[in-house]
Amino acid sequence: MNKLMPFHLAIPVNDVATCRKFYGEVLGCVEGRSSTHWVDFDFYGHQLVIHYKPSPEVENDFSNAVDGHEVPIPHFGVVLAWEDWEKLANSLKAKSVQFVIEPYVRFKGEVGEQATMFFMDPSGNALEFKAFKDMNQLFAK
Repeated sequence: MNKLMPFHLAIPVNDVATCRKFYGEVLGCVEGRSSTHWVDFDFYGHQLVIHYKPSPEVENDFSNAVDGHEVPIPHFGVVLAWEDWEKLANSLKAKSVQFVIEPYVRFKGEVGEQATMFFMDPSGNALEFKAFKDMNQLFAK
């Protein structure tokens, strides 16, 4: 595997103040530069930018079936260490975050076994956080 470099991802939000609070207080991301229409966050070592965009008139709900669950498309997130994933899952439950897919272990006993959870930010962006007990299985077939 190549040395990982931080990614940059800019996502649309329909309420900068509400999403600023979600990413800062709920997920614990440190805020960087900002203006009235956008905010940079340290998203687990990556650069996430929320940009104001009015809500679309038509929702873009779509999902794919994976391991018996409907996975929202599109979505983004990070792969955490197993212990960090467990801490985040417990923290989100304690903060009454509404899950699209509750935290659980997917593909149990198979190649690519992983812990995963899905939830939405206040603007409807789907996030997935996952962890592998064996990081060598991240891209295993």
